[in-house]
Amino acid sequence: MPPTIKLALTYDDVLITPKRSTFTSRKEANTKTRLTKKLSLGIPIVSANMDMVTGETMAVTLARLGGIGIIHRFMTIEENANVIKRVKRAQNLIISDPYTIEPTATVMEVKIRTAELGVGGLLVANKDRKLLGVISSRDLLFATSDAQTVAEIMTPYDKLVVAKKGVTFVEAKRILAEKKIEKLPIVNNEGVIEGLVTMADIKNLGQYPLANVNSDGKLIVGGSVGVHGDYIERAQELVKAGVDVLVVDIAHGHSDLMVKAIEKLRGVCPGVELIVGNIATADAARELCEIGVDGLKVGVGPGATCITRLVTGCGVPQLTAVMNSAEIAKKYNVPVIADGGIQKSGDIVKAIGVGADSVMIGALFAGTAESPGRIVTRGDKKFKVYRGSASFDVSEKRKNLGLEKKDLSEVVPEGVESVVPFKGSVTDIIGQLVGGLRSGMSYTNSHTVDELKQNCEFIQITNAGQRESGPHDIGSL
Repeated sequence: MPPTIKLALTYDDVLITPKRSTFTSRKEANTKTRLTKKLSLGIPIVSANMDMVTGETMAVTLARLGGIGIIHRFMTIEENANVIKRVKRAQNLIISDPYTIEPTATVMEVKIRTAELGVGGLLVANKDRKLLGVISSRDLLFATSDAQTVAEIMTPYDKLVVAKKGVTFVEAKRILAEKKIEKLPIVNNEGVIEGLVTMADIKNLGQYPLANVNSDGKLIVGGSVGVHGDYIERAQELVKAGVDVLVVDIAHGHSDLMVKAIEKLRGVCPGVELIVGNIATADAARELCEIGVDGLKVGVGPGATCITRLVTGCGVPQLTAVMNSAEIAKKYNVPVIADGGIQKSGDIVKAIGVGADSVMIGALFAGTAESPGRIVTRGDKKFKVYRGSASFDVSEKRKNLGLEKKDLSEVVPEGVESVVPFKGSVTDIIGQLVGGLRSGMSYTNSHTVDELKQNCEFIQITNAGQRESGPHDIGSL
């Protein structure tokens, strides 16, 4: 008996029927949503854990705009943990563990260390972390030699304005304003460093009022792990570094490998939120939800550089995959991330309309100023490299770093490498995506993401309908 062949659809196969709207402005739409059972987002946008999409800069930018970046795992564990630490330090209320340098260090060492850390100055302390002074970029201007010591050119303790342990952020902010200083070290009664408040952090609070932060004012960030090799050690180090959520990310998440990995990670990192994937079916959602995960990543094959469906013949068109998975996940109160296939803001509206809580984006963010990798020029145009996480190039990179033991001759790539045009800042792209989402919410009279899930009424369209939906029958300049 021949198998039953079901119909499955993707974003371009459907439209949402407009409804009567009570909106007077699309600004009335509230885009707040859930990432996991415990973590929320100001906007339902997650940057993909791909080595050419999400590094430190992308993660900081996304969190400041209300989303979250998931740092990729295609680097050493030490590098991975340091990226997480730098994201967490990018914005604070009170920095609990400020960077320091000893007074015997040279000016050259200060220049190297501040460049590596991406900071403008350092607290000067002895080995017991007793505050001795501050060395800033202004102090460096007056250095006559790179061989001079920090002690020779620093601003000494007796000329500093300091606060005592227990000072509140509001009090610290007032002191900075009154004294017109950039940094306020916090010390205990013995003069040992306990924290630091900077004008840069105060400026960030005002500039990014919708930033996705924890109770300490630190930006939210995620980290990715696999299910082979060093994944347990990597997860433990990322948790120590302050990661807010771990994404267990493999091409086929509905597998024994995933189940075993979840069990092991729960044992060694019991308090961390776990998002797992990728999956494409209701059965996969049910099994993983019953194990006890905090989020699901849905999408097998829809990504711009993914060729899983071509290589394996397996996959589910993304709209149907998200719809079927979300229907089950809702029963377990597990949020769903629609991963892949997002080409325009209307796709975000459709993904949420069938049950997703957020979307993960790769290709749209590749090629931006904030994505990793250098800009290359071809003729008069600028580009950046973009590749799938299951591409041969990524496997080769992991092999060279000692992270992959598999012989490269055994690798069957499920992703490709390409170049994408340089797109400028990701901030502008996110502005367009969120603006389109808000418009879609107004067309469906949905003031919240939850209302959007309830209010969407879909219609299937033909190829002619797809053509009619975009620019047509006009000339080009």
